[in-house]
Amino acid sequence: QNMLEELLIHKPDDPIQYMIDHLKQSNDDAPRICVLGPTASGKTTVAMWLCKHLDAVRISRETLLFKEILALTKEAKAYKERKQKIPNALWANLIQERLSNVDCIKQGWILEGFPENQEQAWMLQSAGIIPRHVVVLYAPDTVLIERNSGKRLDPVTEEVYHTTFDWPSDRLVQQRLVKPEDLSEQETSKKLLEYHRNFPGVFQTYQKVLKSFNADQPSMDVLSQVLTYVQTQHRSAAPFTPRILFCGPPGSGKSLQAALIAQKYGIVKICCGQLLKETVAGKTKLGELVKPYIDSGYPVPDNLVMKILAERLNALDCMTNGWVLYGFPRDIEQGELLQKAHLIPNR
Repeated sequence: QNMLEELLIHKPDDPIQYMIDHLKQSNDDAPRICVLGPTASGKTTVAMWLCKHLDAVRISRETLLFKEILALTKEAKAYKERKQKIPNALWANLIQERLSNVDCIKQGWILEGFPENQEQAWMLQSAGIIPRHVVVLYAPDTVLIERNSGKRLDPVTEEVYHTTFDWPSDRLVQQRLVKPEDLSEQETSKKLLEYHRNFPGVFQTYQKVLKSFNADQPSMDVLSQVLTYVQTQHRSAAPFTPRILFCGPPGSGKSLQAALIAQKYGIVKICCGQLLKETVAGKTKLGELVKPYIDSGYPVPDNLVMKILAERLNALDCMTNGWVLYGFPRDIEQGELLQKAHLIPNR
């Protein structure tokens, strides 16, 4: 899916070679996450925590300007020194340049505090930068204004602390903490107003991969909820053939549920025990091998069961309509045999 997105965005002259290069270089399982929210909502804390847990690369405006050596860094710093606003296009190009580095491709990335408006989001999309998950933190403005007044930064680790809610125990850390610029209540209110004005456009752009989290709760609760979300896979809208496996103890209702699903969705219902009996009744070569075990009441060897199952599950009706299986596997070894035979359920 990611490769198809890249093809549509970049429209390369040689699509085959582009796909080969993509498969060699890209890691489609690597996280691609944006962490957004108003000032003092905890974006930096969440982004740094996610980076530690996912072994991803954290990227923010500060890291791009002061931690990275990129071709466009000097130009961006010049705007900063003149106290001018850095153009959206320049930010997008800086981010694109950073994300093209090997560490971001292999490990994935956490983009903190960007995009801030719909124009920036569109620029990222046109550059082929499409997050899989967008985390949005929110809290009442009164809470955010109060938080911002006590905010302190560690210039060494870039971690954020608070004079009331999260003060470090290490005295050395306490001594080097600095008060960020623009912490007045008036300035914070101005930033919040601008955020509320711009956020609907960002939401519209990312609504299918965006989830909001209440930041006005214990930090570990926020972090746990965010981590759970970013580790989920979004369901694709592409058509697929259902391969469903029912497991459970005797009497749990596997056969009934399998029959209901098969009837509702028009897929093939397969009971392993019934399949073995049908194979014996069909007087095939496999049936002749299975018959002595069925007659004597002994379990049929797994290798024979797998041959019969593989033959049935690879039949045209199962391949076309999908299947729902129950009665196999009954243990880990049988489950591994299914995987080795590439008969892997998707539900």
